[in-house]
Amino acid sequence: MANPGYGKRSAPDQRPRTGHDFAHLRPRDAAIAAYIDGLCDGADISVKTLAKVLPYGQCALRTTLNRLQEEGHLRRGSECVATEEALIWVTRTFFSRTARDDEWWAAYTRGDVPQEQQRPTRSRSFILLAALGKAAPSLSLPEAHCVRLEPQVSEWFERGATEAEIMCALTQGLPVEIYSPVAFVGRRLLEKLPPARIAPVRKVVLRTLECRECRAPGAPEAMPGGICGACRGKPADVTGGPAGAVPVQGVRARMSAVRAGLVPRAERSHR
Repeated sequence: MANPGYGKRSAPDQRPRTGHDFAHLRPRDAAIAAYIDGLCDGADISVKTLAKVLPYGQCALRTTLNRLQEEGHLRRGSECVATEEALIWVTRTFFSRTARDDEWWAAYTRGDVPQEQQRPTRSRSFILLAALGKAAPSLSLPEAHCVRLEPQVSEWFERGATEAEIMCALTQGLPVEIYSPVAFVGRRLLEKLPPARIAPVRKVVLRTLECRECRAPGAPEAMPGGICGACRGKPADVTGGPAGAVPVQGVRARMSAVRAGLVPRAERSHR
């Protein structure tokens, strides 16, 4: 396992592992990425440790890790961890088998992980209704009836109900004979509709990323590909500050002028 800061931290909501996850990378980078992907969370992925187990030198490994940042598979940064006594900032190395763009990493840093936009062939509500027949054969519904009841099930989901809760409400305590499954299910969906649940308070995440070259922390939006503007050769933005603020380069001169204008203590008049 790793020393603090060099342990692997898997990013959430990754796609299932396949044989071509890193096919877009160079052969060496793909091999190293596949090795890191197979490690458990907390495993040491520092350059020195990887050099002991992989047939590559530290310079080659450092170059590969930088390329993995450019491709969106890796980011380094800091995260605030709460203990019983204090809040401690610890260094993290985040790894994602699924390549992520800069916008995704910025959202992850804020604690707001964007979900993959997928278009299922059928809605969540339709799939639940279609599966009713497996849980209770007397409630088997044809496709047309599933489409008809779909909005009612969707309302349950909007109120925070889970699949298990809906299935339980529809299948528990069934009568011996059900002459019209669609009418029976529709009536139960209406009569047992739960109240709207209060949304949980969003957890505040304290997390930053750092430049892969100079290790300076900064906003994710200012570090595309994991590299800051200064390391990309972009001049740093000079902020003007509040009205009347002294420029950074003029602070020393201003303080010297202020000191020169002070009256020595021995010459001050005592009142």
